[in-house]
Amino acid sequence: MELILLEKIENLGNLGDVVNVRNGYARNYLLPQGKARVATAEAKAEFEARRAELERQEAEMLEAAKKRAETIEGLEAVEIVANAGPEGKLFGSVGPDEIVAALGEKGIEAEKREVRMPEGPIGMEGEYTVGLHLHADVDAEVKVVVKGEEPETIAT
Repeated sequence: MELILLEKIENLGNLGDVVNVRNGYARNYLLPQGKARVATAEAKAEFEARRAELERQEAEMLEAAKKRAETIEGLEAVEIVANAGPEGKLFGSVGPDEIVAALGEKGIEAEKREVRMPEGPIGMEGEYTVGLHLHADVDAEVKVVVKGEEPETIAT
């Protein structure tokens, strides 16, 4: 399916590019999210009329992502306390939800989908570097310190 991209899509193209994608990708993701339009002659003409406005919006989104990245990079570390055993193994794990919540406590907005954890959730105490993908061109890293806390035992 031939589409006009209304914003930069990683590994696909830039604003205004006409690309060929599979029908399912177009129907299920790009079109419903408003990231692209079907490339008809009418749509191409309308896009050219709105190009300056769309480029301005894209530049604003990029600038906002860069500011967020600077704020995140300026953090020393984000601390998360979780239940752990004596060897440092966590009961459960620390995933994107906990990282987003910890960033929120520091006053930084982030979304779960922006957190990149290629090795999967954190299952041990220690220091970890977690990536955040804020924009197609902007990535940031935050240091996450996971501290264990022995769970309270219930006397019977």
